[in-house]
Amino acid sequence: MSKSIAKSSTCSSPYHTHPNNKNNAKSPHRFIFFRQSWTTQVSRIVGVSASLSKTTHAAADYNNASIRKFCEMGNLRNAMELLEMSQTEVQCNTLCSLVQLCADRRSLEDGKRVHSIITSNGFQIDEVLGAKLVYMYVNCGDLVRGSRIFEGIHNDKVFLWNLLMTKYSQIGNFMESVSLYEKMQKLGIKGNSFTFTCILKCFAVLGKVRESEKVHTDIMKLGFGSYTDVISALIAAYFKFGQVESALDLFDELPDRSVITWNSMINGCVMNGFSRNGLEFFIQMLNLGVGVDSFTLTPVVVACANIGNLSLGRATHGYAVKTGLSGGLFFDNTLLDMYSKCGNLNSATQVFEKMGETNIVSWTSIMTAYVRGGLYEEAITLFDEMQSKGYSPDTYVMTSVINACAYSDSLDKGRDVHNYIKKNNMELDLPVSNALMNMYAKCGSMEEASSVFSQIPVKDIVSWNTIIGGYSQNLLPSEALKLFVDMQKQFKPNDITMVCILPACAGLAALEKGREIHGYIIRAGHFSDKYVACALVDMYVKCGLLVLAQLLFDMTPEKDLILWTCMVAGYGMHGFGKEAVSMFEKMRNAGVEPRESSFTCILYACSHSGLVEEGWEFFNSMRNEFYIEPKLEHYGCMVDLLARTGNLSDAYSFIESMPIEPNARLWGSLLSGCRIHHDVELAEKVAEHIFELEPESTRYYVLLSNIYAEAEKLGELKKLQRRIRKWGVQKDQGCSWIEVEGKFNIFIAGATSHPQAKRIDSLLRKLNMKRKSEGYDSKMKYALINTDDMKQEALLCGHSEQLAMAFGILNLRPGRIVRVTKNLRICGDCHEMGKFISKITEREIVLRDSIRFHHFKDGSCSCRGFW
Repeated sequence: MSKSIAKSSTCSSPYHTHPNNKNNAKSPHRFIFFRQSWTTQVSRIVGVSASLSKTTHAAADYNNASIRKFCEMGNLRNAMELLEMSQTEVQCNTLCSLVQLCADRRSLEDGKRVHSIITSNGFQIDEVLGAKLVYMYVNCGDLVRGSRIFEGIHNDKVFLWNLLMTKYSQIGNFMESVSLYEKMQKLGIKGNSFTFTCILKCFAVLGKVRESEKVHTDIMKLGFGSYTDVISALIAAYFKFGQVESALDLFDELPDRSVITWNSMINGCVMNGFSRNGLEFFIQMLNLGVGVDSFTLTPVVVACANIGNLSLGRATHGYAVKTGLSGGLFFDNTLLDMYSKCGNLNSATQVFEKMGETNIVSWTSIMTAYVRGGLYEEAITLFDEMQSKGYSPDTYVMTSVINACAYSDSLDKGRDVHNYIKKNNMELDLPVSNALMNMYAKCGSMEEASSVFSQIPVKDIVSWNTIIGGYSQNLLPSEALKLFVDMQKQFKPNDITMVCILPACAGLAALEKGREIHGYIIRAGHFSDKYVACALVDMYVKCGLLVLAQLLFDMTPEKDLILWTCMVAGYGMHGFGKEAVSMFEKMRNAGVEPRESSFTCILYACSHSGLVEEGWEFFNSMRNEFYIEPKLEHYGCMVDLLARTGNLSDAYSFIESMPIEPNARLWGSLLSGCRIHHDVELAEKVAEHIFELEPESTRYYVLLSNIYAEAEKLGELKKLQRRIRKWGVQKDQGCSWIEVEGKFNIFIAGATSHPQAKRIDSLLRKLNMKRKSEGYDSKMKYALINTDDMKQEALLCGHSEQLAMAFGILNLRPGRIVRVTKNLRICGDCHEMGKFISKITEREIVLRDSIRFHHFKDGSCSCRGFW
């Protein structure tokens, strides 16, 4: 009889191999079907049994029957009271019923009491009663005691093994589950579908690929290959290991597919970066009429977010609402993230506002949405509101608000956030520190960025990339290159490192260093990354090797707008306007639509090559064909184009008709045109606009002085010089540099501290004497200095670009191109000197100033006077 009761109690467990057994314990609510006369008799027994000194054998049987009947009724209280009165006469099957009821009611206290009675009265715990005790303790949450009893009994019932394995996995102790499975294997206990489903989940979490493959073999041998839940768990495991093909093969071979299987396929594809495939499975699922649940829709929304499919994401949201599957914090957060990533800020805001419950993830998602939407101030305000509602910001929140400060150039607010981080001891959080560095770099405060970097105890590659990129962005290439060398002592550079360091090489025109990095990129296989390819092309453009830049451009399989624009800008910088126009047209024919930056580059190219007709055509198409409203830089290019080609009156009228206020730089382009075409009257008119906007700007005073000097208006020149002395305006310090054998040699105008200063001075004197002997009149009027002619002539020899060119001639092998970079625009005298040196020495000189490239060869320059 005890075995019969044990069996019926056991079958109530969902872990049993025969869930459809009809001998399950009756529901505790079924007591309403018993006759009232019987329940009255049982109540009398409770009262009478306490007064009896001795219980007959028949009475003991009757008590046991009564306890079991109470258990059937679910009346744990009366059953326990009767047990307390007749402890010594309790039968094993009665104890089994009581323990089962304690397990079902999750009454650990009563279960412990029953266990105590069993122990104190010397009852033998056989495998049936032991199994009941194990189940009771585990089901009541005392896994430790349940495991102890389990270890002390001999039990080959697989449901108990499954129970313990499942409970251990639920609390995250996957290794204990694996240990139990291994013991099962050694004892020869064959697992069932629950066993394999559980252990596969454990192996997936632990990353045990080989063990999972062995289980896969066992599943097929034991005939579980058609069990949907087992194959679903196996599919999930293979996806976890990144073995997508194996998962797809299993799915294709499975005849009976449940919603769990479809969910595994959708989720697995999305988690492995195959979002489009996941969506295809979802559509197949709908077409086949498979029932969808909440676990289906969440990964579908994630897939829509990953590929930016707003229409399908919105449709999925609507489907969830109609089918009653929407709602729930996790699903709402997923929706919020999807709308954020798809750029639909309004929908993201609506989801957030309608959420009945929010958590830190919700706030992070909406803040990120505001940052993506360019609403940086609103994101910062949300940060303050979140704190006022009692939420403690985590790493993700802090990085979001720091990014908002970075993109909004809010240095002061960024410092406030940094102080908050210090007060809350979050400085050691590496992502937060990296975000702080990025914020300071974007706000132009490299000193503070460097301070954060130096305080990070253990830096990762993101830290190094951020600080290197910050120095490159802030036009401090030397510091970036130095850090790049330091970084390589600890980390192997990655794609992002290349993108960060190549602009530094481009900024310094460090061709040799750039070539060295190019070699590393090829060896490491980084050229396949489109951003690396673009940075490499840009580096060669700015180092003066346009031919190699074009070659790399042609080798790049996927050409995006940035790469096309880079080449258009490159041809423009080098004075090849026709080639820039051709490249722009090829870009359009390739189906790449130009944007604002593209038009800036092509208009710049037209202005530096005198292509007036083409310039007007591009400017008009920008507005009429592409509906892009021109900005100040586009108007500036048109003014520069008109001014350089001598259309000074048209340029002035164009400025006056502009819908936006011109700045000093735009007026300065017209002033440069006045110098080229010797229009002193208009120059004076234009200069007044400039000095009103920027009264302390040096370059425009120099430019006007040169205009007066060329026109030999000495009276006006002296007045301007008095004005300059009165205001204390100083000429910008010019410097030039040249890379020879990987080392940079920097020259400052008039400086004599270089080790080869005497050799350089001697060469320049000889060259100037040669110029004079050939009847060339040095253009001393370009210099804004009020000294005698002898001193002016000495100063002209001291111009930094001339020093750098002379150093290159002296130190580079014959035939090597002399490549010089200057921080300011080249002056007129040095421009003429560059042409003269290229002719006399038969050397090609490539000089990059702050505006463009000058290729000096055989006594002429590639700019053709448009500089």
